Amino acid sequence: MPLEPVTELMRKAREGRYAVGYFESWNLESLQGVVDAAEQSRSPVILGFNGDFLSRPGRRAAERVTWYAELGRAAARSSAVPCGLIFNECPNDDWVRRAAAVGFNLIMPSDPSASREEYVRRVQALTRHAHPLGVAVEAEVGELPSGSDAAGGKTTDPEDAARFVAETGVDLLAVSVGNVHIRLEGEQPLDLARLEAIHRAVDCPLVLHGGTGIEAGSLREAIRLGVAKVNYGTYLKQRYLRAMRDALAGGEANPHELLGIGGPADVMVAGRLAVRDAVLERIENLGCCGRAGE
Repeated sequence: MPLEPVTELMRKAREGRYAVGYFESWNLESLQGVVDAAEQSRSPVILGFNGDFLSRPGRRAAERVTWYAELGRAAARSSAVPCGLIFNECPNDDWVRRAAAVGFNLIMPSDPSASREEYVRRVQALTRHAHPLGVAVEAEVGELPSGSDAAGGKTTDPEDAARFVAETGVDLLAVSVGNVHIRLEGEQPLDLARLEAIHRAVDCPLVLHGGTGIEAGSLREAIRLGVAKVNYGTYLKQRYLRAMRDALAGGEANPHELLGIGGPADVMVAGRLAVRDAVLERIENLGCCGRAGE
């Protein structure tokens, strides 16, 4: 089916009191695994790729955002469940504009190094660019700590969040309430009191990045408090890499058996299935399973 407008995905999630998962992809097999899991669980889902990674000037080989847009749109067209497509967390506004123009239907400008005033100005401009194209905009107030030690970061202030949404007209707001980027091990609860205050102040769907490290019980309560989208990435790559290493350790010498033939030694299939199973492991916590037909 064609891409589902993200604002419609969010409307249904808020009315149904569930959240839609964004399970980040980085190649064909990871994207296949996400779609496999969404179809198996009959869940709406947001597909997408990391804009910060793709646009980094230090990459050894330059990327073409059009390829990723076409890949995501093709996955959505062939999927049996509603899909959105995000160009996630990108500090380069030119790339964000290009992503909106070539087929992503959700963009997220993100630049923790920018001042509040500069970020507001840039998000305002990107929102004016995106909305006429039918593209939704997600932005963030506050900054997530990063890493297993959960150091740094800045929690979201409810009043500042309300002002930001009014100033920019964004469609979704990512918040920092105890969630952590790139948490490599362990889980922790959220600051639900702060999240509730943000929910009272802000009348738009809320987003939690760093889903890998959020306790399941805390996450379910967060959904009751206005969270309609949850992002996952770190644990998916961990599971993918583990499956790849295990497959390569099997001793198979025939390169065709390892790459592309689709049998038990194929590392590409191993990665796809690892992502599928990892998504299925967490997606029930979002309350979205079985909601694809609504």
